[in-house]
Amino acid sequence: MSMNRTNTLRFAALAAALLFSTAAMPASRDIYPDADQARPDLAQALRTAAASHKRVIVDFGGNWCGDCIVLDSYFHDAKNLPLLQSNFVLVHVNIGHMDANVDLAHQFNVPLERGVPALAVLSDKGKLLFSQRNGEFEKMRRMESSSVTEFLVQWRAPKAGCSAVMVNC
Repeated sequence: MSMNRTNTLRFAALAAALLFSTAAMPASRDIYPDADQARPDLAQALRTAAASHKRVIVDFGGNWCGDCIVLDSYFHDAKNLPLLQSNFVLVHVNIGHMDANVDLAHQFNVPLERGVPALAVLSDKGKLLFSQRNGEFEKMRRMESSSVTEFLVQWRAPKAGCSAVMVNC
């Protein structure tokens, strides 16, 4: 094989590898705002929850965390988004590289050393109802969207006439 043809084949293989590797990677986006936003965002979420009688999901994580990105995509998929929007106010709390808002995680009994993403659920009055203590969503990349659906159904506020197992209620 000639040197020119070998170089052409190598270039084509490299181009194909680059194309497929970038197509498989999610678009980079910031889910978690600056760490300084945590308290104002949480305060606003609690005001919104009180006015709308929704619960608050506090999502501790970082933009560097692949499992956090997967969790956010599951929150916003076609099945979960209606559940999320009608029942919860979602707050993303940036934990930096496990060095920011650690006191806030501690306040909600969320042990960050177990991994992120880590969630807490608050009532519309700010009462802690659930804190993820065992890294339940830490391996989100290995989980299905249905685990988020189950979580949302389990922790939404009860509504008159709705069964606890009804997804679209």
